[in-house]
Amino acid sequence: MGKTIYLLNGPNLNLLGQRQPEIYGRETLADIAADCAAIAETSDTEIEALQSNWEGQLVDWIHEARLRADGIVINPGAYSHTSIAILDALNAFEGPVIEVHISNIHKRESFRHHSYISGRADGVIAGCGTDGYRFAIRRILSLLGS
Repeated sequence: MGKTIYLLNGPNLNLLGQRQPEIYGRETLADIAADCAAIAETSDTEIEALQSNWEGQLVDWIHEARLRADGIVINPGAYSHTSIAILDALNAFEGPVIEVHISNIHKRESFRHHSYISGRADGVIAGCGTDGYRFAIRRILSLLGS
């Protein structure tokens, strides 16, 4: 039986490819999900790609992942800097978690320099553009022994 990785994306990431391409690039979230699925498929792993602008929906998916997923790759977007609820949900998840940020949050506004999620993450990838997602999938696969 194969493994499952949840690929969770927070607010405004549905606009990838359209919103501030000078920061976030021209790739869409669908493009990223397809690339991640292709990488995972080589290790008999399925990607469950989900995006929501709603904090509670992300929390619900993390709860669901406790029963269905072996690992989580998450780009919580702006919730990185504000959501203790997402942190608490991730703390209840027993598998590996990799946090992804397309931009280098440490080169941006000071309020973006702190991420609550980083305190739970087994790895943080920031500033590598959309390639960060691909790196994160490979790292999760490594942590899962796939």
